[in-house]
Amino acid sequence: MRRRWRSSGVLAVLTLMVLLVAPVPALAREARTAAPVTVPALADWTPASGSYTYRRSARLVADGAGERRVADTLAGDLRDAGHGTPAVVPGGTRPGDIVIDVRPSRTTLGTDGYELRAGDRLSITAATETGAFYGTRTLLQLLVRGDRVPAGRTVDVPRYKERGVGVCACYIHVSLPWLENLVREMAYHKLNQLLLELKVKSEAHPEANTWGYYTKDEIRRLVALGKRYHVEIIPEINSPGHIDPWIESRPDLQLTDSDGNKQPSRLDITRPEAFAYYTSLIDEYAEVFPAASWHMGADEYMLGSDFAKYPQILKYAQDRYGPDATPQDAFIDFVNRVHTYAAGKGKKLRIWNDGLTGANTVPVTAGTTVEHWLNVAVKPSRLLAQGYPVMNAAYALYLVRGGFHSDTKGLYDQSWDPRSFEGEKLASADGVTGAKISLWPDNGRGETENEVAVALWPALRHIAQATWGEPHPDATYAEFTARGTAVGHAPGWRDLTRVPVADGSYTFRASGRSFTAELRRTPDGYATVRTADGCLEVRGGKLTLNVPLQPGVEATPQTCDPANTLQRWQLEPMAGGYRLVNAITRMTVSVTDDGRLAQYPPDQHPPAVWHLS
Repeated sequence: MRRRWRSSGVLAVLTLMVLLVAPVPALAREARTAAPVTVPALADWTPASGSYTYRRSARLVADGAGERRVADTLAGDLRDAGHGTPAVVPGGTRPGDIVIDVRPSRTTLGTDGYELRAGDRLSITAATETGAFYGTRTLLQLLVRGDRVPAGRTVDVPRYKERGVGVCACYIHVSLPWLENLVREMAYHKLNQLLLELKVKSEAHPEANTWGYYTKDEIRRLVALGKRYHVEIIPEINSPGHIDPWIESRPDLQLTDSDGNKQPSRLDITRPEAFAYYTSLIDEYAEVFPAASWHMGADEYMLGSDFAKYPQILKYAQDRYGPDATPQDAFIDFVNRVHTYAAGKGKKLRIWNDGLTGANTVPVTAGTTVEHWLNVAVKPSRLLAQGYPVMNAAYALYLVRGGFHSDTKGLYDQSWDPRSFEGEKLASADGVTGAKISLWPDNGRGETENEVAVALWPALRHIAQATWGEPHPDATYAEFTARGTAVGHAPGWRDLTRVPVADGSYTFRASGRSFTAELRRTPDGYATVRTADGCLEVRGGKLTLNVPLQPGVEATPQTCDPANTLQRWQLEPMAGGYRLVNAITRMTVSVTDDGRLAQYPPDQHPPAVWHLS
């Protein structure tokens, strides 16, 4: 991926201690006239005398269907947050109630804005169901430190339409519980767009089902959660470059250079069969992704090479657009054909910006959203002047596994906002749809999911603040991080660092195999499995992003190395025992017919259920 090939303790513990301890006195001294602490911060707060007190007798008053959906979600979240489960009722209100009110006439609140009033009862008013939902996120944050909400009023409207996170769950599998945590955290902080580059297990093209895929049922579960929490999940299949996860077994679709060499990461855009193959994937993804957008990537098609090595591309362009056409026109032609196809399915196209070098004579179809991550010849201002919606996906906002991490403190101190692109700072936000942070696995074994989460949460809260409201609501970054610590995690968030058994020596028994090993919890919440011969590790087979991702690769004892993430394991509770899941490959350990331990996707080979004694 465009980001994948870039190069890129004690201090962390001390920092965490400061964040956990330092904010308490400041919060305790919160002035009565100051806005209550939330993320994003409330920019408009008018205090009043008294307070609203949430009691277990509180009811959620909701009349319309959309209001009831919001109230039902809030009721579940209040339960998960330890506040009991209030009844959802229609009709009149009484002191202590929470009122959800959707009034389409409140157009000044926009799609996502809301008004919250707290007094002897608490009301949330919005023009849409989505706006009312965001008001409930504020309410949940206000109840984190107790059942009392200061009396007052806020009108809270976001500055940007798109507030997002991008995750490349490509090549390297990202566990479903981790993604579910992310959706909940995004919604809690009023982020509304999750881009997922991933592989869905294909029925139309079973030859492409190499691991890191997700089953369609898994995606349906995640999309349903996103719908409930107003997070649109947009899928991406990168093309025509970086498409090797899909065509490594299809040499007939791979671009061939002038020396006759096949390029497994590049689709041959001159062949009708290649376009038909790609659009058939769009059709299959549409079965599980109802999103209104389709992301085709379109980045780094000629990464490490140039069009001169592929004369058939120039010929295609000139045959289609005349003698003055360039090879870049063939690339734009492919993008535009995908745009037309996606539009026919009711989806708007999104692409990365780096393929727009200015060397084309054929324009990108109007309405294509350009997500700008790299400083190239065609600047954001030019794209905006040409009428394209532009999203800020700056490389400064990236978190790369085992590589570059966004300097969240530096961005906050600079009052970074979505007008600040790579290579250009805009004077106006007109045409800028918003911004997002991006997570990419350049070195797949460089960090575990749990380690990524530690770096993610401050960056997530920062992008939520910068896309919703004033980018610098607190005088210092320490105060801003204290704000994030104060609101905590979303209701329903799961602590994935919990190891379900204590450290110690155990005998592992499963059908056809037993061994004795010492379990030790790792700092990031996994466990090492240390036998008399060494620590259990997945090793062998083809490496992808420095990770052995082939099913059937053995798990064998190797010299113990605390820094080796492939020696970290998750114990997943099952009926009667546990499954062993590798922290990096996300495959489960199975026992082969001849008694060896090997990793497999759980839907390909029955995982061993280990009984520990």
